[in-house]
Amino acid sequence: MAHNEEHRNGNGNERHSNGSGIIHWLWRLVFVAIVLAVTSFLTPGFSIRGLWSFLLAAVIIVVVDYLVESFMGVDASPFGKGLKGFIISAVIIYLTQFLVPNMRASIIGAILAALVIGVIDAIVPGRAM
Repeated sequence: MAHNEEHRNGNGNERHSNGSGIIHWLWRLVFVAIVLAVTSFLTPGFSIRGLWSFLLAAVIIVVVDYLVESFMGVDASPFGKGLKGFIISAVIIYLTQFLVPNMRASIIGAILAALVIGVIDAIVPGRAM
């Protein structure tokens, strides 16, 4: 017997429940932390030092991304909704530095980081970010 039940919402689309959401969010947090580490290494003007800083930044970015998607209906991934999604992503990255110790991002660094994150997000199969 499968633990994940499939339900149909009002639009006829299937959605999964019973635990798949928690696994998805944990995977997303780990993935975002890894992407931030790679981005920090590759991007001038953007740096994060320390495991806890990576994890805290990942939590903040995932939560803000979720809130932006929920309330504004805009996909905040860098290539989610074209230029608007790219700009929102850069703003999220720039503002996150004020909440995360050992994270620094200049405006140009946040724009470059959004670009690098968008490229990585486009390469990885499925929507992880």
